[in-house]
Amino acid sequence: MAEWNREQNNTGRNDKEQAEYSPPMQSDFLRETIKQKPVNKKKLLRRTVITVVMAVVFGLVACFTFLVLEPVISNRLYPEEEAEEVRFPEETVAEEMKPEDMLVEEEEEPPEEAPPVELEDEQIEELLSQVLSQVQFGLEDYRQLYEELAQLAQKTGRSVVTVTSVVSDVDWFNDIYENEASASGIIVANNGKAVLILVSAGALSDADSIIVTFCDQSKVNAELVQKDTTTGLAVLSVPLVSIGEETMDVIDIAKLGSSNNANLLGKPVMALGSPMGTSGTVCYGIVTSVGTVIDQPDSAYKSIITDIYGSRNATGILVDLNGMVLGIIDNVNTSNDMGNLLTAYGVTELKRTIEKMSNNQERAYLGIHGADVPEEAIRESGMPTGTYVKEIEMDSPAMNAGIQSGDVIIAANGTPIENYKDLLNVLNIGKPEDTMDVTLVRQGQEVGVQVTLGRR
Repeated sequence: MAEWNREQNNTGRNDKEQAEYSPPMQSDFLRETIKQKPVNKKKLLRRTVITVVMAVVFGLVACFTFLVLEPVISNRLYPEEEAEEVRFPEETVAEEMKPEDMLVEEEEEPPEEAPPVELEDEQIEELLSQVLSQVQFGLEDYRQLYEELAQLAQKTGRSVVTVTSVVSDVDWFNDIYENEASASGIIVANNGKAVLILVSAGALSDADSIIVTFCDQSKVNAELVQKDTTTGLAVLSVPLVSIGEETMDVIDIAKLGSSNNANLLGKPVMALGSPMGTSGTVCYGIVTSVGTVIDQPDSAYKSIITDIYGSRNATGILVDLNGMVLGIIDNVNTSNDMGNLLTAYGVTELKRTIEKMSNNQERAYLGIHGADVPEEAIRESGMPTGTYVKEIEMDSPAMNAGIQSGDVIIAANGTPIENYKDLLNVLNIGKPEDTMDVTLVRQGQEVGVQVTLGRR
């Protein structure tokens, strides 16, 4: 009983202690409140601006370094071949036989002449009938003749191209449209980097893009190399990398012949390109006039006139029956009474100009209209041989140096001048801003002047 009471007392005391126990409350100084650090907007903006500026500076430095070093590295790794200089061979003029060469030397015995054979009229008629029967020219002969001409035109046409200039414009409704103008040109050279094309510059005025169509109808973009304001011709460049291998196997470089030939008059010729105003046309005819000098400054270009009736806007080339180019068609210099007869620049006088334009070399400008001193004036008036100055261009280097109409230029840079061609050869060697020492005769007195050449 006593033990049971004791257990009951202990049990009650434990219950009381459990009832009185409660967990201690957390003190205020142990509570933590996390607060965000205030943002310094000015400092953040300054760092952002500095980062952006450094990024821009780094980008500019990287771009500049790439632009400067990339060509150097590329040339070291892949050395680029320089374009070859375009040069045409000098024409060789056949020497005329002198009268003394025609004489038979005394040691040579003249061949014995066969006695003349007298024929009766009946025998002569019989011989003529036999000859005529053997040289009959029928329709089959005509067909064969024109087939050979067509084959020659096709072969020579491999060097002919069509140049199309595209100009973009805006109409009244702000719609963009394109104008196209075309002309026929020829391939004159391959400098190892590009194919060079000679064409009339009239179709290239203000062109936004230039497209060249080769004989196989493949089209390639071209760039203008240089224009010649005197002749109205231009040279275009088509990179070789943009021309397909199949096209390179088909096209050909034109063979420039000689227009400085006295026997050219009356010879048959073909007009290829756009003689009728449309690309890909062919005409046949003969040469009716040669040797007429076109009056232009610092030049002695000659015209070739044919009996071919074509377009006033004709372009292309004149070739002989050997496929050699004799002239570049340009009807600008055709007189009004022969407006539709095809006229061309003689290729002989054009060769030096084509060379300069193909090599993109600046040409010196003097500004005179010259001619050879006539032999009659040399014999009768005692005028010296040289270049006779017919006219001076306004504000030209020649006018500024004091050269006048009627002067006779007898020397230039120490080179004797016997005709107008000699002066043009010296001028062709010169460059703009060069000083040319000119010796001329004025009213019987020698005068020396210095000319600072200009740019054409």
